[in-house]
Order: sequence, then structure tokens, then C-alpha cells
Amino acid sequence: MRGEFKSIVGAEWQGPGAPRSRRATRASQLLWALVFPLKRHQIAPTVLGVFLIALAMGIGTAAYNTGSNILFLTLALLLACLLLSGLLSWFNFRGICWRFRRLGSWRVGHDTLVTLDVQNRKPWLSTYGLWFDFVTHPFGASSADEAKPVTSVRALLAASGQRITRGRLFQRDRLSGGGNAIFQWGVQPQQRGVALVAVSAVGSLYPFGFLKKSLGAFPSEHVLVWPAQIAYEWVGVAGGRVGSAGRRTVRAGAGDDLLALRKYTPGDSHRLIHWKASARLGQLMLRQFSAEKQLGYVLKLEPFTSRWSHPQQFERLCSFAATLAEDLFALGHLRGVALANFPYQEIRQLNELERFLDQLALLKLSADSVTTEALLGVPENIITFAPAGTLGVNASLNGQIIATA
Repeated sequence: MRGEFKSIVGAEWQGPGAPRSRRATRASQLLWALVFPLKRHQIAPTVLGVFLIALAMGIGTAAYNTGSNILFLTLALLLACLLLSGLLSWFNFRGICWRFRRLGSWRVGHDTLVTLDVQNRKPWLSTYGLWFDFVTHPFGASSADEAKPVTSVRALLAASGQRITRGRLFQRDRLSGGGNAIFQWGVQPQQRGVALVAVSAVGSLYPFGFLKKSLGAFPSEHVLVWPAQIAYEWVGVAGGRVGSAGRRTVRAGAGDDLLALRKYTPGDSHRLIHWKASARLGQLMLRQFSAEKQLGYVLKLEPFTSRWSHPQQFERLCSFAATLAEDLFALGHLRGVALANFPYQEIRQLNELERFLDQLALLKLSADSVTTEALLGVPENIITFAPAGTLGVNASLNGQIIATA
């Protein structure tokens, strides 16, 4: 399901200096763009600029009434300052482009860094004093939002504003010609699904602060937001056969026999770091042990409206299933998952687990249907989920509750 949306992976360059927008411009086109800028490209006077314009009008009136050459020279100097401010501001944005750096999926309730790469493609001129306005919000409405009644337009706008997160980052240092800069913005998603993140506007007060120039209307990028990790209580195995201990397999797990070494990835346990190999190779390496042969568990989710009538409880189901799948995978006890009418999926590698989390991020309530074919070939140890009260969720194995959230 990851391919259904364009995630922030190799995003395209945006801005005036983007490669696709750099083409030969005639003088007439340049003049027309200065007089009639593009959509959401604005040049507005600041408070200081308004004062300067008012001062210029006053000096101009006095100059025409008195015929003083000194006043005319002063008027010309003030107008030249305004004109020069606009031209330098225009040159300041020329050749500037940016794009989002490669990011993985987000997680509800976890802090995430949005990294923006900025380039100045002008060969000689530097760029000063930019700021970048970021915005992110969910794409569409979740099942919990769809169930809320809309009482008024004001309430609808207030609810929409709560889901929108905005931020602004300033350029502190000079960005020389041909140089690069990195901007990082912290965001914490609050809703499972697909989120949109974009640079809503880029502005600057360069050079004198008389005029504020801003650019806008840039395309947004999509990123998947995984369900939140929640706390749950594990009751027990409840008669599930975990298999015979002592036999080893070549599959990675939590056994005692060293299977291989692999690169460290964020989230791995520091106790598994092989320090000698890391010092020899110049990067962190982890020990990967063979797993004890065991039957493992299969997670089965049925997102049917007849069973999950409360949208908040359904969201808790998604979070519970995601957390339980990750915990079982870390212990080497997760065999596979069966989601609604999708075919049975074996979980052997981390990318397969991430694909399941992507599916949970996009999971929605659906009408009842038969799902027996999805579990063909799966003999036993199937964990199912059922509502517990109005907000809780129980996980059962062979008819007995083994975990509750």
C-alpha cells in the first residue's frame, strides 16, 4: 500500500531555482512577472516601508511647492531606496530551490524531524535573511473525525485548525553562491493515516526591511503515519504451542548462536552492538543471533463495522495490533498477519513488518465479509481481536484472552 501515495522519498526540487523552472526568460516576460507576479507571490511594504513612502510623499509635496533642488534630490534618493530594495529582494530569491530530504514513515505521538535541503544555484550572488513556513495536516478525515457531528461552520473551522501544525524557520547565516543549507523542523503527528507536509511560503525582508517579499503555492508531499504505540497487559500464552526449544534456525531471532552481523539502525538495542567489528569497519555493527524454532503467532484483524461500532475503539485496535506485532517480531514470535480480505502475509524481515504498519496506517472500517480464505495454510496460533467494553480491546488465542489494551 505504500505505493498508493507519494512519500517523501527523493522529492523534487521546488522554488525559483528548481531545474525544471530554469529556462530562458525574455526581458518582456521578466518585466511582466515583476508587474504581475505569480499566484501567492507578494511584495508588501512593512511598517518601516509605509513610513518611508509617507515621508517620500511629504517631501515630494514640499519639493513641488518650493521648487527646492535639495528636496527633489532627497525625494529621488528615497524612491531609489524603494526601487533598489525591490530589485535586491528579487535577486535574493533568484536561484533558490529546496526539497525534502528522504524520510521514513511517521508515528502518532512521536517527534519527527522534517529536513529541508536548500540550494543557492546563483554562481556569484549570496542569499540572506530567508524564512521558511512549514505546514502539515492529515490528508482527509479519520474514522473518528467522520463520526463527530458538525454543529456549525465555526466548529468545523476550529476542528480543522487543530489538525494543522505550522512552523517557521529562519536563515541565520549567509548562503553563498553555489552553497547548501539544511533546515530541520520538529513535528509530532496526532492522527493515523496519510499526512501532507509542505513549504507553505518562503519570505524575506532583505535588504533594508522596507518591503516584505514572499513566495507561495508550492506542492505538498505525502507521508504515511503509523498508529501510536500503546501500553497493554499480557496475560499469558493461554495454551498456545510455542514449539520445541533448543533447535535453531537460520532466521534471525533472540537465540544464543551468532548468525551474522548487520548495520545498526535506529531503534536497535545497544546491548547487541559488536564493538570490535564496529571499530574495525568504522560503523556500528550489531550481532544477529539465530532463533529457536517455534511456531510463532499470526495476527488476524477484521475491521468490520458490525464489530467495531465506536471509531475511537477502532483506532485503539490499530494501535494495539501495531504495538503487539512489533513486540512479537522483536522476540522472534511473529509468524505472519492476516488483514481483512488481504492474502496471508508472512513476516520474516523488517521491511515486511513495515509494510504491515503501512497497511494499518491506511486501514478503514468496512462492511462484513468472509475472510476464511485469507488464512488458508495457517494451522494454529491465530491471535484475534475483539472489543472490550466501549473503549478497550482484547487479544485472544484459542478462545482465551492473552492480552488486553
